[in-house]
Amino acid sequence: MTHAQHPELLYLSKRDIVELGGDHSNLYVEAIERALTLHAEKNFVQPLKPYLRSQGADGHIADRIIAMPAHIGNPGISGLKWVGSKHDNPKKRGLERASALVILNDPETNYPIAVMEGSLISGMRTAAVTVVASKHLAKPGFTHVTSIGCGVIAKMQLFSMIEQFPQIKTIHLYDVFPEAAVKLSEAIRQKAPEVEVKCCDTVEAAVKQGEVVITCTVADKPYIPFAWIQKGAFISNVSIMDVHKEVYLQADKVVVDDWEQSNREKKVINQLVLEGRFSREQLHAELGEIVVGRKPGRESDDEIILLNPMGMAIEDIACAEQIYHEAVKKQIGTKLSLY
Repeated sequence: MTHAQHPELLYLSKRDIVELGGDHSNLYVEAIERALTLHAEKNFVQPLKPYLRSQGADGHIADRIIAMPAHIGNPGISGLKWVGSKHDNPKKRGLERASALVILNDPETNYPIAVMEGSLISGMRTAAVTVVASKHLAKPGFTHVTSIGCGVIAKMQLFSMIEQFPQIKTIHLYDVFPEAAVKLSEAIRQKAPEVEVKCCDTVEAAVKQGEVVITCTVADKPYIPFAWIQKGAFISNVSIMDVHKEVYLQADKVVVDDWEQSNREKKVINQLVLEGRFSREQLHAELGEIVVGRKPGRESDDEIILLNPMGMAIEDIACAEQIYHEAVKKQIGTKLSLY
């Protein structure tokens, strides 16, 4: 915390966060379950996140910087994730698509107490949302997982799923760049030699195989029709724009993390709402309501369930708070004087 005359903050690099267990899913699953519980209990403050698009409407959908402020718990902690993304960073600049910082503030003084690299936290918390959702929404004992898109986010998603669900037998991969699928398949084989990995020639083949289907692309328009989805599948629609409108209308259950966040920015749900074809009443639940048992998760093996996880600031802040407390306890990180 801060001292009256000499406020300090703790800086944590990605390397520091890895040292604290931040490259493994356990920490994030625990923090996400807590964040979703607090969300269901309405014990949070989370303004709608503004999108900064320096190129205006002409830019790619994934070219933006988003400010994600939140307060979670009581007295809890306040914070902000500031996350930038350029769709062509990997190809053009040899950089990861997204970068981020998380800032934490002491709720007593509102002074900053920590600044940390945020892209690892951001990616891992997104993967933890899929894990937590799979516990409630996927078929018990599922063995086939599909990832559409094979970049950094896909790797975190699949590694987290393998760590949390040892029954996974086969992973099906598809990427518009086949070399990305090959690279990810090699990484999975190294991590989990017992898991079979198949690189699919078409996106259709990959989707059809998945009992759990995870979208990890930078697609700006839908390409997955309802007909491709097998009975009983759970779709974690991480990259938001991938499934056709008909999937929202024909799935047995549609779940979001937060209705207000999902129904904006001209995303597919918002388009359907504006067309008068979807509403809050047609939504099955927010994920937190399922986590706390207020609404049921999967109720039969045949249900097709779609999760639309926009991503919430409270998830980042809950994970960052856990990492911060670990860092203080283990004396990891760099102390910086604010003045």
